[in-house]
Amino acid sequence: MTTPTGAIVVGVDGSEASAAAVRWAAAGAVRHHERLHIVHGFAPFAGLYGAGMPVLHSVYDDFVTSAKDLLADAVRTAHDTVGETLEVTTAMPQDPPSAVLIEASRSARMVVLGASGSGRVTGVLAGSTAVQVVSHAHCPVVIVRGRRGAVNGPVVVGVDGSPLSDRALGAAFDEACRRSVPLVAVHAWSDEDLTGPFGVFSLAVDWEEVRQDNERLLAERLAARQAEYPGVKVERVVVRDRPRHQLIDWSRQAQLVVVGSRGRGGFTGLLLGSTSQALIHHADCPVMVVRPDGG
Repeated sequence: MTTPTGAIVVGVDGSEASAAAVRWAAAGAVRHHERLHIVHGFAPFAGLYGAGMPVLHSVYDDFVTSAKDLLADAVRTAHDTVGETLEVTTAMPQDPPSAVLIEASRSARMVVLGASGSGRVTGVLAGSTAVQVVSHAHCPVVIVRGRRGAVNGPVVVGVDGSPLSDRALGAAFDEACRRSVPLVAVHAWSDEDLTGPFGVFSLAVDWEEVRQDNERLLAERLAARQAEYPGVKVERVVVRDRPRHQLIDWSRQAQLVVVGSRGRGGFTGLLLGSTSQALIHHADCPVMVVRPDGG
């Protein structure tokens, strides 16, 4: 499968969740002036037939026809959302969805997936597919979940000073600029940042000094990006709390939350941090997870 360079790629499975992802991705393609590439990982007999067993041509043809209808419906949904001028291409590779989308991410601007309100990715994107794609993609991945329809809230980004959160900050500034909305930069810190999980020497810590240090860290991280995007209004939030708690709370009024796939507190080699995992399962708005390979 050849993915158009810079395209917004969306995975579909025929569910309402994937239709919501198509609508979100179509609007994103217009904002980014890119084409929309709709992908359906077509592996109808995976796990159903033993190796070497023949498959009736009529059965296979029925699956192909159904998959083509699914893609045609997704194209109509995209055009109904933003108009016929949007360039839309489709692909139906005969591979599992996660492998298809990870491969497509090598040249895509971003990959978009739909999720149900319960935090479960539906249909052929069920189970570990979303986590696999978010963990291994080569570009940012957006999980479309939470509220439906237009949202006038800000773009919210988690900032912790790590290289990945700096990439996430750049992506968040870009999205806020394209949407003409404010950016909320959230830097949450907890006791464990200084004392470890057992609270050693917590009584000796000057928490006011710690707060000031964290405010300086956030200001430093924002300075260069604000110069690049002078038209974006920025609200700074520095709070003593778990990052995932703050970002999930902010997702209730945001139109997009942006985070790195693994932050400063993640273990080396861990592909997906606890904050990004919590958000893709529990946020109340779409979540963009920025990967190390691109953003």
